[in-house]
Amino acid sequence: MTQTQTRSRTRSSRQPGDRAKARALLKTHGQTYAEQAGITLRDTPSPLYRLLVLSLLLSARIRADIAVASSRALSDAGMKDARRMAEATWQQRVDALGVGGYRRYDERTATQLGEGAELLLSEYKGDLRRMREDPHTEERLREVPGIGPTGVDIFLREAQEVWPEFGPYFDQKAQQGAQRLGLPTSPAKLAELVPSRDRARFAAALVRAALDKKVVEDAREAA
Repeated sequence: MTQTQTRSRTRSSRQPGDRAKARALLKTHGQTYAEQAGITLRDTPSPLYRLLVLSLLLSARIRADIAVASSRALSDAGMKDARRMAEATWQQRVDALGVGGYRRYDERTATQLGEGAELLLSEYKGDLRRMREDPHTEERLREVPGIGPTGVDIFLREAQEVWPEFGPYFDQKAQQGAQRLGLPTSPAKLAELVPSRDRARFAAALVRAALDKKVVEDAREAA
């Protein structure tokens, strides 16, 4: 074996394994977007509704930190469930979105939030757990104004923490992050890398890796 081959094998042997990479990513960036928005996720109406609102905000072409801040602002203004969102005026919703910096889409989004809240009240009594019981949950989610395929991915990616039957949920964006880290991209294989309780956090961290090269660098250094 040549000296070059020996050095190459030594470098290869020092490469962290997939589980080590996953642990490093969780350590450095393992926070769900719900946690970042101040939502303690439980299988109860208010946290689930707040997660749905966050998913709507995150699915627009706007920075994630602005979407998170706007979700917090809506909650701080009292719009923590479908009824209170529906009872708020359109201007109150616009103002709260503005506080969070969500100005580019604020008027359209304020309308969507009001219409979505009305739909949830009329069809599900404001309780997303009733939607969970539907055999076509993903289709029902897409019926909510402002929630398209991306919004559904975000919601179920985070909701798998309390709705485990939808997991392992690693959407296309999470898979892109996995690819950047040199991890397998299939949801089943990604799920094997972390305990089931950490899947939502791991998925969120993978999304951050897809969006920001520094996240990838941080994880590699930590591994």
